[in-house]
Amino acid sequence: MCDKVFDGVLYSYRMCDSSPRVFDALFKVFAEMKQFRNASSTFRRMREYGFVPNVESCNLYMSGLLSMNRGSVVLSFYQEMRRARIVVNVFTVNMVINAYCQLGKLEDAVKAFDEMKDMGFSPLVSTYNTLIAAYGGQGHVSVGMKLKDTMEKNGVKPNVVTYNTLIYGYCKDGKLHDAFKVFHEMKRVNVGPNTVTYNTLISWCSQMGKTEKGNQIFEEMMRNGIKADILTYNALLSGLCNEGKTRKAAYLVKELDKNKLVPNASTFAALIRGQCARKNPERGFQLYKSMMKSGCRPNEDTVKMLMSSFVQNDDYDGAFCVFKEMLERPVGPDSVVLSELGKGFSQVWKDRLVLDLLRVVDDGCLALGRYEKVRGIIFQSNDEGKDIERHMLNEA
Repeated sequence: MCDKVFDGVLYSYRMCDSSPRVFDALFKVFAEMKQFRNASSTFRRMREYGFVPNVESCNLYMSGLLSMNRGSVVLSFYQEMRRARIVVNVFTVNMVINAYCQLGKLEDAVKAFDEMKDMGFSPLVSTYNTLIAAYGGQGHVSVGMKLKDTMEKNGVKPNVVTYNTLIYGYCKDGKLHDAFKVFHEMKRVNVGPNTVTYNTLISWCSQMGKTEKGNQIFEEMMRNGIKADILTYNALLSGLCNEGKTRKAAYLVKELDKNKLVPNASTFAALIRGQCARKNPERGFQLYKSMMKSGCRPNEDTVKMLMSSFVQNDDYDGAFCVFKEMLERPVGPDSVVLSELGKGFSQVWKDRLVLDLLRVVDDGCLALGRYEKVRGIIFQSNDEGKDIERHMLNEA
């Protein structure tokens, strides 16, 4: 299809004596539509006929590739650009650095950064930000801080992305104190924190059990007129629910409605975790069902947490309710979840739950192949369990 389009453009170009820019336009359209195979084919055909796209179109193509995590293709295309003698610009080299970082090749990224200066280009703030993020991703935030100092010496002012990247890097490494030092520095040099800044700090305060500090940051956020989003509230809810503070969490949920924010899977997961922390899995299961009705899908961690809470409460009926709900999904529970429920069976042998499982099979909610898997995992830890199951099967 692409070759036919190119041949049509080539025919009209010859017949109408039009500009070679028509080929660049075709390449650019494919790049904008992220039809990378067609763009690559067009580039190859253009070269065969002595045409090349301009650097802006090439940059657009590379940018699209990066957005799809195709860093290796970006680097290959860059070499093609050089062979075609296309004059690159600072944005082209920026994307080459980004591609190396995306592939985890930090040394090559730094080498490209040094070559950039040899090519007569001055690194942009985005260039530094890319490298700082890469250093942080590999656990070298201190090197990223030094690079931030270097960019200032070179007359490039760090922006909010620079500081957010450093703050996240320190938080990820568990260095909350250093993250707050960067936070205070950015305010001191009049770089205004944004929603991402506050969300990062609140989230990591919650994860590290510093909910009061997280609340203080939230209050500062509100005073400064920075709009909170669902991620902000989820971070606050997570901290409160980790500590079983469900009343405060319920108040925050009301605030969501006031601010016209819709709860998502993470919101429900936090609330369910709060009820489990208070050893109230029944309420957690009610939230679980509300979660399903809202169109949100719980992940495996949420399901395991709720089931474990029922098991810890010696409530195997409740655990089976969760299990039955999972069985009714197109994709059933995995082996880990099944094994956890199986341990419960082997400890107290709830005969009624065995019967309930058989009823689920009889109702057609469970395919034969999946039933074999469920049966094998649930009863694998105890021969007595297998005897019970065989007895129930004979009576069914």
